[in-house]
Amino acid sequence: MIRKRIVFKGQVQRVGFRYRAKHAADLYGATGWVINNPDGSVTMELQGSEDQIDNVIMTIEKGTYVRIDSMEVSDVPVIDVERTFRNKG
Repeated sequence: MIRKRIVFKGQVQRVGFRYRAKHAADLYGATGWVINNPDGSVTMELQGSEDQIDNVIMTIEKGTYVRIDSMEVSDVPVIDVERTFRNKG
């Protein structure tokens, strides 16, 4: 199990990004959260296997209107007690 913090830049707000992230995380069994940032980017922490995380990101990228120009990815500590993925607004 790993956990990544990812900051997405591009056309990622007002395009259903957070909804897609929640749906994809639930679909692949990943946990974490997603939130819009004031600068127009979106931050997500995603926890699961490498395959689960990759599948969530690929599913988001396939979304209509979503355009990811760049991703800043960093490793963060796993949260053992986390059981869901949530939209922090």
